Amino acid sequence: MTSTIRTTSMKSALIWLVMLICSLALAIALLSSNYLDYQRQQQQLQQQLAGLINIIAIDTQTSLQSNNKLREEQRLSTLSEVPVIKNVHIYQLNPETKQLKFFASYNRRDTGPWPLQIARIDELTEPVQQQNYIEQVKPVSIDNEILGYVYLRASDKDITEAQQLQLLINLLIAVFSLVVCYVMAIKLQQRFTKPIAGLLELVQQVARNKDYKVRAPATELQELNQLNRAFNTMMDRVEGQLHKMELAEQEIMQLNQSLEQKIHERTSALKASNQELLNTLATLHKYQTQIVETEKMASLGQMVAGIAHEVNTPIGLGVTASTLLQDKVHQIELAFENKTLSSNQLARFLNDSKENLGIIYRNLERAAGLISSFKQVAVDQSNESLRQFNMQQLLNEVLLSLRPHLKKTQHQLTVNCPTELTITSKPGPINQILINLIMNSLIHAFDEGQAGEISIEVKLQDHRCYLSYRDNGKGVPEHIRKRIFDPFVTTRRGDGGSGLGMHLVYNLVTQALNGKIDVQSTLGEGIQILVDFPIGSVSPSKLNN
Repeated sequence: MTSTIRTTSMKSALIWLVMLICSLALAIALLSSNYLDYQRQQQQLQQQLAGLINIIAIDTQTSLQSNNKLREEQRLSTLSEVPVIKNVHIYQLNPETKQLKFFASYNRRDTGPWPLQIARIDELTEPVQQQNYIEQVKPVSIDNEILGYVYLRASDKDITEAQQLQLLINLLIAVFSLVVCYVMAIKLQQRFTKPIAGLLELVQQVARNKDYKVRAPATELQELNQLNRAFNTMMDRVEGQLHKMELAEQEIMQLNQSLEQKIHERTSALKASNQELLNTLATLHKYQTQIVETEKMASLGQMVAGIAHEVNTPIGLGVTASTLLQDKVHQIELAFENKTLSSNQLARFLNDSKENLGIIYRNLERAAGLISSFKQVAVDQSNESLRQFNMQQLLNEVLLSLRPHLKKTQHQLTVNCPTELTITSKPGPINQILINLIMNSLIHAFDEGQAGEISIEVKLQDHRCYLSYRDNGKGVPEHIRKRIFDPFVTTRRGDGGSGLGMHLVYNLVTQALNGKIDVQSTLGEGIQILVDFPIGSVSPSKLNN
């Protein structure tokens, strides 16, 4: 599928490049200049205010000592000559109560009175700027004894207005500069693109008319002149190549005439050989299918033997309990006939009857559950149709059918699968795959009496089921691992191994489940088998597990 590529012209690219560089340079220069100038003016204003508040604090010392409010009001009125100062408060500290009270103030006419800021004294020991105003407090002290505080509120509105005017002027300069750059970029791109347009027209002429005799003229630009020379060299080589192709075509025609006869003769011989090979392959496939079905039936026979062993236990317990109950009934019947039946004897009989009936019921229910599970396993093994089933339940049924074999060992088998995971697939092949993998580990992976570990993990991703099977047994040699899925490959040829177990697993995964299988193993470090196959649907509640 051909992808669509978004293109642009050299004209617009060159213009936009020049404009972008100029715009970025102007923006960085102007913004940096404005920002640094604003910072400088702010710093100067803060230094000026710091000097003023120090002067006011020194002048206020005598007024606070003498408690002369009128004199301080007159002195503060001289601040009208400093337009940036809007409000000044003088607070007096009561030496007895250590409380601050209003002493004197100055309010600029265009500003008006400002609320007392006694509660913010500690906050304003350093200059605080907010909403175009700067606030600061300075203590008034003599010989380290605080007499009061000076509160000053000033405006930096003039600085802000000056900055806005400066920014407007800079923007006008930037616009004028960009217009000049745009005009220069257009002139520059015309000088570059005109020769390229001529070369493009020549290329289109060659593609349209297949005229390989055209040549590009020389230009004033060195790089484009080199491009034109390269184009002319390419045209010379194309003409020479076309001439060689004509000669080669004549030779090929002559060779074809001689080869046709040889091909006809060998085709007849190949047809006979192919037919013989097809017959041989059909025979081999027939025998292989029969052997695989035999392997399936052998596995089913082992499972049936396990069923008989497992079901015998609860049935035997039920028979024992029923026999005991029968004896108790006979004793009660004799006592009743002889009129020696006591209430205590009847109570014990009723209690024993309940216990025995409970034993009979639980064991019969257990036997029915075992038979139901084994029946489902047997049905799944003989049926390869799609159905919806619970993956955790399927794993439990497989392990239940293999319990007689597992109880003879000390291996620890762990299953990691979402409890309510329900999928649509073929349970029969999955059942057979798990049985073969577990039996393979029991037979080949561990020595007799060894306590090994087997783990099965199931997870879902992108509507595929991923099944990981792992054991920590002997592992598989490299030469066996490469051919592990081939038929009749086994490490226990003389001990009854058929070599069809993993071959059957491979066929079930790739053909019945339409999936993939991979084996990873190192000798002495166990084996890991990864199986993944598509699923029809999945329970929405477990899709995120």
